[in-house]
Amino acid sequence: MATRITAGGALFPRLKALGVDCVFANSGTDFPPIIEGLAQAAEAGEDLPQALVMPHEHAAMGMAHGYYLLSGRAQAVMLHTNVGLANGAIGALNAACDHVPMVLMSGRTPVTEGGRFGARTVPIGWGQEMRDQTALVREAAKWDYELKFPEQVSPMLDRAHAVANSTPKGPVYLSLPREVLCETIPASGLDAAPLQRPVRIAPDAAALEQAATWLAAARAPLVIAQRGAGDAASFDAFGAWVADWGIAVSSWWATHLALATDHPCHVGADPGAALAQADVVVVLDCLAPWWPDRHPLRPGAKVIHIGPDPLFSRYPGRSFPADLCIAGESADTLPALIAEMGKHARDTDEIAVRRRRVGDLAQADRDRTAAAVRPRADGALTKAGVSRALGAALDGQPSAVFSELGCVLGALPRHDHRSWFQEPHSGGLGWCFPAALGARMAAPDRMVVATMGDGSYIFSNPVACHQIAESLGIGILVLVLNNHEWGAVRQSVRGLYPDGAAARANEMPLTGLGPSPDFAAIAGASRAWTATVRDEAGLAKALQEALSEVRTGRLALIDAQILPD
Repeated sequence: MATRITAGGALFPRLKALGVDCVFANSGTDFPPIIEGLAQAAEAGEDLPQALVMPHEHAAMGMAHGYYLLSGRAQAVMLHTNVGLANGAIGALNAACDHVPMVLMSGRTPVTEGGRFGARTVPIGWGQEMRDQTALVREAAKWDYELKFPEQVSPMLDRAHAVANSTPKGPVYLSLPREVLCETIPASGLDAAPLQRPVRIAPDAAALEQAATWLAAARAPLVIAQRGAGDAASFDAFGAWVADWGIAVSSWWATHLALATDHPCHVGADPGAALAQADVVVVLDCLAPWWPDRHPLRPGAKVIHIGPDPLFSRYPGRSFPADLCIAGESADTLPALIAEMGKHARDTDEIAVRRRRVGDLAQADRDRTAAAVRPRADGALTKAGVSRALGAALDGQPSAVFSELGCVLGALPRHDHRSWFQEPHSGGLGWCFPAALGARMAAPDRMVVATMGDGSYIFSNPVACHQIAESLGIGILVLVLNNHEWGAVRQSVRGLYPDGAAARANEMPLTGLGPSPDFAAIAGASRAWTATVRDEAGLAKALQEALSEVRTGRLALIDAQILPD
């Protein structure tokens, strides 16, 4: 290695020392010192994080997000000045909402107009100047900084990585002016141990004792879980604990799986029936645990919020009752709460009665689901029916399903930790496809499915995503549930105005997506395997063929033409 290196060339070696596997990059005129540094490292045979070419910034952000969800390791994204950062801003909002750590960087147009190496040259050097470039992502970033001097590369990357991975986790942002990247620093020390380490908050012992006391004495406890149950060990422990104590669990708008969908205590997605009876409610890492106008809380019920940030302090308005809050990662908090509950006496007869009552609620939910997924006499496809068919096709193999207004949890059975991910509640659409690509990179031995509505597929910049999949040899199944409309928008209108003019209209304004593009042709342009299906028989056959193709490392896309909900 040379004795000196540019600050741009030092970025990748330092990220390697921090444990970053991939840098998802969309390059620009601010990247020359970074690219030159990568070329010099390649000549020297240095081992660096993968430098991955991303033809769109939204794909870069989504892939870093998905990679973390299956690996548990924060990755880096590198974008081009203000315009690249603007395209990545939706991904930053998604990562912040989902507590996904990543080191987000973008170049800054040169500050100087001449007389310094790296100064402005072409007109965009002036056109990309902003008074406050960081404002594009400031509300999503836990921490932000603009590199001032080249010797700050290591300490600022160390700090960024530590803050991103601290409880509650989330994205951080570092701005990189081109002149600073062009300056040199000593090459030694880039592989040193991190200067700072992440902070992991331990749950408060007194709060755990209080929560255990309330739960042990409860007659109708309920857990509402939205963002999973921690790691694999705490996921298993959580399932065993609720079964042992007969505690109902609802997965209201679950973005991560906390409990198998066929668990005897899983009462389904709607917490309404169990919430009406509950005297103690555990809100397990839920941004919005119920619908305030639809789900009344039982008078006098105690509500316990548990999560990395149980009050979700970055959101201005969130007024759900919180009689007790316990901060910490679920992988730490749940085992500690379970251990504390073990210190309390148990009324086994009462628990047995409660277990039967919870089992009845769970069975009623499964019966409703079974009716919804039953094949239609005419063979036409519905969202629930496609979900059932996908579940049957995936049965018996390790898989992870990423859904964005696509297949539905419950109708699609899910049993294992990290087997289900739904779009973050930030609603930045187009997340599913690139997240699934990143997830498959992190877990190449697992079948990964991206299922989404037709609108979400369009939002994902599919041409960019298909190019990435072919370029990197990433085989996933893309399952588009194509109802030729913004179904979520139509349902929202009908929810607010069930008897209104829009609900009565033959065509609801601002919701149609017809004529539908030929999605198979879009995927086929990047040599993907494709099929368009319109009935149950065609879907079953296509799923088997598609999964076979995916196992060879080829992307497969099925355009499933479904009826509107």
